[in-house]
Amino acid sequence: MFRGVSDRHPWSRYVAIGDSFTEGLGDPDPTVPGGYRGWADRVAEVLANQTDDFAYANLAVRGRLLQQIIDEQVEDALALGPDLITVSAGGNDIIRPGSDPDELASRFDKTVTELRRDGATVVIFTGPDVGMTPVLGLVRGKAAIYNEHLHAIALKHDALVADMWALRVLRDPRMWAPDRLHHSPMGHATIAAAVLDALGVDHELAPFNPEPLAARPWREARAEDLGWAREYLVPWVVRRIRHTSSGDGISPKRPELQTVLEHKSDTP
Repeated sequence: MFRGVSDRHPWSRYVAIGDSFTEGLGDPDPTVPGGYRGWADRVAEVLANQTDDFAYANLAVRGRLLQQIIDEQVEDALALGPDLITVSAGGNDIIRPGSDPDELASRFDKTVTELRRDGATVVIFTGPDVGMTPVLGLVRGKAAIYNEHLHAIALKHDALVADMWALRVLRDPRMWAPDRLHHSPMGHATIAAAVLDALGVDHELAPFNPEPLAARPWREARAEDLGWAREYLVPWVVRRIRHTSSGDGISPKRPELQTVLEHKSDTP
């Protein structure tokens, strides 16, 4: 498999599948399809600049659970004849009460088997370490178990891993959007670099080397947490109670393979 950084990469048809992480939420950009750029678009832009006749599709839809991704995206992705597939799935399941990381991993294993059937390179993602965040920190143990399964699945199927848990810089608050559920533009740029590194593709995405954040007074942090809960956590809980999803009525932003235009800027 390609690893050199001085040669052109071998991929020409890239399809991304998954949920809001892959759709690009947290990285708004009105100039791109769907209004969100995200790490997958950034990866496609770099790959397109390094080869001729490159095309990219993104079938990810926010709020999708693992089984929905399997049912709605896998066959559509394979029908496009990709030679590169990225898949991130299971995160929305993990944060739900009662979910079983072992059972989720069993289904994900079968999914990767299917995605590899025509020989495409497959990149999968571990979840980031969310131990420092309220609410999501409660599922840190389940996420860690699921991550261990994902490493084993990748080894079994000769897939590549973009290891978000090992990317410790993602623990920085500046890597996250105000909703604390999705990554900021800086976070998406950092993840794009990690994916390209996993592929062995040379790139010029700048690493994030932040200055330490100044300590905030307890009262200020508390007030911010309460504001976040009102604006983002309560609506999320209400959707769970009503069995609705942020992705209801949303279609994939790039349902067909398309050429990738050079973005106005390569900065986050």
